[in-house]
Amino acid sequence: MPAKPSARARPEGSAPKRVSRPALVTSVPKSDGGSSFDRLVYERVRLGIMSALAVQEELTFSELKGQFDVSDGNLSAHARKLEEAKYVTCTKSFDGRRPKSVYRLTAAGRAALNRYLDHVEAVIKATRVG
Repeated sequence: MPAKPSARARPEGSAPKRVSRPALVTSVPKSDGGSSFDRLVYERVRLGIMSALAVQEELTFSELKGQFDVSDGNLSAHARKLEEAKYVTCTKSFDGRRPKSVYRLTAAGRAALNRYLDHVEAVIKATRVG
């Protein structure tokens, strides 16, 4: 019995079908003339961390973890990237015998978050129809 062609099989000599997708807007000019898009803030967990810290002065690692469906290691890696960029600070201490990490948004972090939000608003305005 001959083998059935797979769903992905193409007739010999035919090119793969290209699916056209709308272009993703990654740069909208800002009022100061710049057009950079901060990819560091764009990532879901990092944006969530910064947004949570924008409305709450400080949050512990456990409180942040409760906000997101991520592992300890994943949250720690994202928080570390924000620390390296000087967008958040982390103060480590002990509560009895348990380690406690407290995160705060820095002025640079708040400015980066506001730039990101301005960018998103500009994209929305540019793409809204009617």
